[in-house]
Amino acid sequence: MSRPTAPSVLALAVAVVGLAGAAGGAAPRAVAAGQDGLVPVINAGDRVLRFDWPAIRIGTGEYEEGPTGVTVFQFAHRASAAVDVRGGSPGTVNTDYLRQGYEGPQVDAVVLAGGSAYGLEATTAVASAMKDDGVRGGAWDNIGFATGAIIYDLGDRRLNEIYPDGRLAQAAYRAARSGAFPLGAQGAGRFAMNGRLFGCNVYSGQGGAFRQVGDLKIAAFVVVNAVGVVTTRDGRVAACYRDPKWPAELRTADLFARYPATSRGEWPAVPAEPRGNTTISLIVTNRKLHPAQLQRLAAQVHTSMARAVQPFATEFDGDALFAVSTAELDPPPNPLEALELNVLAAEVMWDAVLASVPVQPAQPAPAAGAPAPTADDLRRFAGDYVFSPAACLRVSVEGSRLRAVAAGARPVYAIGRAATVELQPLARGDFTVPGRYPLTVHFDGGARVIVNPGHWQQVGVRGPPCAAAAAAAAN
Repeated sequence: MSRPTAPSVLALAVAVVGLAGAAGGAAPRAVAAGQDGLVPVINAGDRVLRFDWPAIRIGTGEYEEGPTGVTVFQFAHRASAAVDVRGGSPGTVNTDYLRQGYEGPQVDAVVLAGGSAYGLEATTAVASAMKDDGVRGGAWDNIGFATGAIIYDLGDRRLNEIYPDGRLAQAAYRAARSGAFPLGAQGAGRFAMNGRLFGCNVYSGQGGAFRQVGDLKIAAFVVVNAVGVVTTRDGRVAACYRDPKWPAELRTADLFARYPATSRGEWPAVPAEPRGNTTISLIVTNRKLHPAQLQRLAAQVHTSMARAVQPFATEFDGDALFAVSTAELDPPPNPLEALELNVLAAEVMWDAVLASVPVQPAQPAPAAGAPAPTADDLRRFAGDYVFSPAACLRVSVEGSRLRAVAAGARPVYAIGRAATVELQPLARGDFTVPGRYPLTVHFDGGARVIVNPGHWQQVGVRGPPCAAAAAAAAN
């Protein structure tokens, strides 16, 4: 499906404030800010894990306006499942049922989503879709069963509070396909990040890996939104916007050796507290396992992830791992074979974690030969731009310079609320605020402002003054 056009972004931003008074002079009024106008983007992404396993079907859905998303795993036949929850801030649905240890297969789908607690409705919506589509019914032994977990992708990482709702989850469920899993910042990992503890603050996403040994199949899927850093097998940090004083070839051991100084940094954009994280994952095998063996698979693989994500399962993470058996292969004849499965699965999960990290945006630099903004451009760009009830950007002209300040409740990345900062020109409509993290501010003809244009962009529309917008949204 094609990506939504600019008018859908405009409609959502304007929804928080009635603009009827703009022409007639009446005060703006608050209106309902629903998500009905958002267009689901289904199964997007250029980097895709391909594998042969018809028993698993996967669908992803995204709202580009967030951006945020959901990933749905459905099983051709009900599967057996166990769960292992670590960390201090979990957000899950139906995990208590998985702890009962029933030997009969019960699970139809596993749903991973963004949106924090608001995204939990994605899991129950997938179960409802099974009922609506006639896949499951109302008999006690035929109820559609979905379990799932969420990550936190709200707060200061984006400037709106769009979440993956039931409508998006059902669209992803109905578009599920076998043998394809988008990697990187797609699906539930659409606005995931990692490395916040050390101020790395890099984009993350969802990763997957598959291995087959004889008839044995193992697949690992993960959404990495961790407070810790993703670590390669040779000990390097997979991605980090590092402090200039740090080594160019940064190793995770370097960060821990200097901790906690590395968490403080010397840049105001580094957060004071690493809140809002979580790594959620799924390990699937075709080997039929006893509930106790399946639980041990979940525990061992989850424990092994502390090698790939460091630190792991902190107070500010809500890590949860689901272990699923499609039971297509006879159970192992001896305990050693079960141990071999667990060891292999842990390695496949490390591969999945490494596959989650996308290419990071580079620091913006002036384009060679690009025309500089004119005085008329600066006057046209000045104004108030509304991203959501929580975020508004005020742009003004001072002499021959453009300046900006966050005039809502939330900073606009390195543009804070305390004082204006200079927007340094890159090209005629593009500006930046130099710092540790890339920041590009693009003015789209004066009607919109696009912060960090591209895959993780945030769009604000010119509207009423920031103070009026905030007051209207509060009423």
